[in-house]
Amino acid sequence: MKWLPREFFDRDTTTVAKELLDKRIVRMVDGIERIGRIVETEAYLGAHDLACHSARGRTPRTEVMFGPPGHAYVYMIYGMHHCLNVVTEPAGNAAAVLIRALEPISNISGKTSGPALLCRALGIDRGVNGHDLLSEDFFIAASRGAERVAIVRRPRIGVDYAGAWARKPLRFYIRGNPFVSKQ
Repeated sequence: MKWLPREFFDRDTTTVAKELLDKRIVRMVDGIERIGRIVETEAYLGAHDLACHSARGRTPRTEVMFGPPGHAYVYMIYGMHHCLNVVTEPAGNAAAVLIRALEPISNISGKTSGPALLCRALGIDRGVNGHDLLSEDFFIAASRGAERVAIVRRPRIGVDYAGAWARKPLRFYIRGNPFVSKQ
C-alpha cells in the first residue's frame, strides 16, 4: 500500500473528513504492520470553530495544527487518553480531522470504536505528534476496492462547550458499520 499524496490533505477539512472514510491507516509497530479502515471522523475547521483546539490560539500543544497538511496532531485528554487528528488545509489554517473509529483489518487487537481506543490499539501516543503521514512507518492509504459507502452526517461528540459549533453536523461515519463509536 502507498500513502495518499499531500494534496489529499491540503483541501477543505469537511471534504477530507468525508473522504477519509473507507481509507486505511497503516502503522508499523515493532516491525508489525497494523492496518485499520477508517469508519468515523470529525472535522475541526480552524480558529473560528470554537470546538477546535486552535480556537484558543497558537500554543505549544496546537503548533502542529498550524503546520503543513498531512501530519499527525496527537493530543492527550483527561490526562490519560490520546487522540489522533490529521492536519488539513494550507499551513496556518490550523484545521484537522479527528479519527474517531477504525474497523480492524490486520494485526490489531483491542477495541477501536472511539478515538482513545483506536490510539491504544495502534500504539499511538504523543511520540508521533507532528509525524509526517507520508512516511513508510505511519500513513493513510486508499482503500483497495471501489466500494461506495453511505455516509451519515451528525453533530460532533463531546464539544458542548462550543455553543452553536457543537450542533454543526461535522461528524461523519459509514452507515451501519459496527465499529462506529456511536450510531
